[in-house]
Amino acid sequence: MMYDVVVIGSGPGGYVAAIRSAQLGKKVALVEKYSTLGGTCLNVGCIPSKALLDSSEHYHNAVDRFAEHGIQTGAVKVNMAKMIQRKNEVVEQTCKGIDFLMKKNKIDVYHGLGSFVSAKKIAVSNENGKVELEAHKVIIATGSKPITPEIFGYDKKRVITSTEALQIDKIPEKMVVVGGGVIGLELGSVFARLGTKVDVVEYMDRILPGMDQDCGRELMKSLKKLGIKFYLGHGVTGVTKMKNSCKVQVKQNGTDTTFELDADYCLVSIGRRPFTDGLQLEAISLSLDEKGRIPVNEHLETAVPGVFAIGDVVRGAMLAHKAEEEGVLVAEYIAGQKPHIDYNLIPGVVYTWPEVAAVGQTEEQLKEGNIPYRAGKFPFKALGRSRASMDTDGFVKVLAHGETDEILGVHMVGPRVADVIMEAVALMEFRASAEDMARISHPHPTYTEAVKEAALAATANRALHI
Repeated sequence: MMYDVVVIGSGPGGYVAAIRSAQLGKKVALVEKYSTLGGTCLNVGCIPSKALLDSSEHYHNAVDRFAEHGIQTGAVKVNMAKMIQRKNEVVEQTCKGIDFLMKKNKIDVYHGLGSFVSAKKIAVSNENGKVELEAHKVIIATGSKPITPEIFGYDKKRVITSTEALQIDKIPEKMVVVGGGVIGLELGSVFARLGTKVDVVEYMDRILPGMDQDCGRELMKSLKKLGIKFYLGHGVTGVTKMKNSCKVQVKQNGTDTTFELDADYCLVSIGRRPFTDGLQLEAISLSLDEKGRIPVNEHLETAVPGVFAIGDVVRGAMLAHKAEEEGVLVAEYIAGQKPHIDYNLIPGVVYTWPEVAAVGQTEEQLKEGNIPYRAGKFPFKALGRSRASMDTDGFVKVLAHGETDEILGVHMVGPRVADVIMEAVALMEFRASAEDMARISHPHPTYTEAVKEAALAATANRALHI
């Protein structure tokens, strides 16, 4: 079967690339290794984790906050099996939505392992045999997998990754989370809200190492209120597994200090690696870089003409929305258009509570680059809307160029900042100044007023409400 475009991988990058290619009149095939479409994000990542984050937050509010709102309840219990069932239903509905979109856009779906026979021919293998697809263009969108070094003894039972954590149907008494990044903190907060004693072991001296340092410090304050204990500047030297528990050996960096942490589960969340296993890239003489990524040019085309790669298998942040943008870019480039992505303006979000969201450069990056800047910061506790909802943790920080006043970065910790950040993204897309942001009328009372106030502080240190 001949196609204009064959996409390998049906995660957000892959299925969006397929849809956009079909919209542009191309005959498209989508190859997926697993039985359901949607990749890591829809099946064992973004969507199921957010379902559990919301469920656990509802429980936490009922137990710890309803009374202060004047809402009296009886004994509140967690039905973990029901919580997992609801999560699975959300995943199923979302994946079925992708099935519908494939049919709607007349995209042929092949389930099986996709591998290169040549740059123009893809073999799809499953339990029923093998078929070969011919393609003018191929887009690799095979995503990533958790990094699980041998030292941890990853067994999917006591030593687990986010994939297995999303299936735990009984609340653990204790959990050790290895890694203070986005995935570990999100899942750690889920179980901490449900009553699990959570210890986070992070090799670096801070959490959220890729984000503005103020954000990590502020979030850690909030997570400590949930009872999460942090061991920063510590590494794991091994894990001893028993039938129903494990012991995690921990060492403080630069010292001989070692100790053990008891846990029902050790959740390994130290990062993800590009997943190119089984692609048979050697068949087209395509090599990986030192981090296992597929090298690409500015059009996301590999060294092999006509073969493109997007998402987690190429350089840049491993984010679903980044992969989607790249999928659209490649589809439009193949169709002869001239698309563009500003990678500086791809926002990052942590879906704990409070949430963390950021776009642009951090204060540390500006200092390292010797870029003159002004910082304006406004706390949510000074907002009437935050006091009304009892969501007073966090702040908004606006970084503006010291000479031109152009917004260079916006960093937030607080309620619903995953949505609020888009105001900053939109304004920065048009190279707005902090004064532009400050002069926009923001509705009162809302969380977005913190953005206006932080912009006022960055413009001329003239925030109104603090």
